[in-house]
Amino acid sequence: MTSPTTSTSEQEASPLGPRRFDVGRWARRSLAPVILAVALFLGIWQAVVLTGWRPDYLLPGPATVLAALGEISAAGEFWQALGRTLLRALTGFGLAAAIGTLLGLVVARSRLLRAAIGSLVTGLQTMPSVVWFPLAILLLGLGEQAIMFVVVLGAAPSIANGVLTGVDQVPPAYFRLGHVLRAKGWNLYRFIVIPAALPSYVGGLNQGWAFAWRSLMAGELLVVIPGAVGLGNRLAFAQEFGDAAGLLAYMIVILVIGMLADLAFSALSRRIRLRRGLTVR
Repeated sequence: MTSPTTSTSEQEASPLGPRRFDVGRWARRSLAPVILAVALFLGIWQAVVLTGWRPDYLLPGPATVLAALGEISAAGEFWQALGRTLLRALTGFGLAAAIGTLLGLVVARSRLLRAAIGSLVTGLQTMPSVVWFPLAILLLGLGEQAIMFVVVLGAAPSIANGVLTGVDQVPPAYFRLGHVLRAKGWNLYRFIVIPAALPSYVGGLNQGWAFAWRSLMAGELLVVIPGAVGLGNRLAFAQEFGDAAGLLAYMIVILVIGMLADLAFSALSRRIRLRRGLTVR
C-alpha cells in the first residue's frame, strides 16, 4: 500500500513540489550558453584574423591576446587597477541605487510629481554618460568626484524607472488589500507594494549597473587621476602606445566583469521569480 505522504525527495523532484533555487541547474542553464557564445566569438575572431583584413600588429589573434592577458595579470599594477575600478563601480552603483530607489518611490507615490518629472527621469536615462563629463569636470575638477557624479547620474534614472515600472505593475487588488489591513503610507509600500514590485526593481538594478559600468569606463578613459589609475586608464594607455594585444586584453577583462555582473543579477531575478511561482525549474 502506497503511503499518502510524499517523501521530501519526491516533492523536490515534482514540478508541483517546493521550489528551490538549484545552483547546479542554474549554472548549467546560464553558463553553458555563455561558454558557447564565447567559443563562437573566438572562432569568428580567429577567422577574421586569418583573412588578413588587418595586419597582426593591429588585430592580433585570440592566442596572442590571451598570452598578453596572462602577462598583464601577472603584474601587480593590473590588480591595483582592477581593485580601484571595482571599488569605484560598487561605490557609484551603491549611491545610484540609494538615490534611484528613493526617487522612484517618491515619484510613484505622487501623481503630481509623476506628471512633472516622470518624463525627465526617462530623458536623463537616455542621455549618453559622456555628455555629463564636461559639466562634471567644470564643477568638480579632474578627480574622483567627477567620475562618481557621472556614474550616479548614469545609473540612478534606470533604477528609478525600474521602481516606477514595478509599482505600475502591482495589481490594484494589492492596494485594496493594504487598505483592508490598514496599511497606509510607508507601511503600505514597505510590506505590500515594494515586495510586489521586486522583480521589476531587480531588472532596474541590472540596467542601472550596466549604465554605471559604461559611465565608469567612459570616465576612466577621459579622466586620469595620478596615483589612482583604473582599468579604463590602462586601456587608454595601451591605445596611446599602440599595444593592440594589451588593448584587447583589457577589453576582455572589462567584458568579463560585465558578463559576471549580468549573470549575478539574472540569478537573483530567477530566484525571486522561482519563489513566487512565476517560472519553472
